[in-house]
Amino acid sequence: MAQLYTPAVRQCLRSLLFLMGLVVTVLPAPALAGECSSLLNHKFNRLQDDSPQDLCQYSGKVVLVVNTASYCGFTSQYEGLEKLYANYKDKGLVVLGFPSNDFSQEPGNNKEIADFCYNTYGVKFPMFAKTSVKGKEANALFAALLKAGAKAPAWNFNKYLIDREGKLVSSYGSTTRPDEKTFVSALEKALAAP
Repeated sequence: MAQLYTPAVRQCLRSLLFLMGLVVTVLPAPALAGECSSLLNHKFNRLQDDSPQDLCQYSGKVVLVVNTASYCGFTSQYEGLEKLYANYKDKGLVVLGFPSNDFSQEPGNNKEIADFCYNTYGVKFPMFAKTSVKGKEANALFAALLKAGAKAPAWNFNKYLIDREGKLVSSYGSTTRPDEKTFVSALEKALAAP
């Protein structure tokens, strides 16, 4: 059996096994174990095409969850959220938008919402199908955020900051703009953490 491989092939295999061992030792534990925090361990349909998306794909990133609406006094925050996403996505930020009609300001269907977000504000961050974010009908992510200590959405454009370990950092109300210094500072601190 030892004659199956030439000495050069055996040396190559040893080197490959050694390199695989190095990779295993430098990968963060969640990536190795396939772990996903309870906050992100949910699936939702994508807004544009109803394709199921596992939020665990964002494990290891700083996640900003926002409940959104197209006809709200805070709708212009889409622009600031998209700027945040564009400026920090390469550093590990992902913004996740969850349109909701819980406050009677998102009457459209998923296609209408997707068209509005892209055509009006150039939204490229991940958006999910229209859902409920408060009360007994709140989707599983928003229910988990409340369980983790977040405040329930009192209106559209509440923001929930989740660190790279999948833990809630803080929640922010609608009046907190995406460009506010204290908010951006908290975001940058979360991005700087390993």
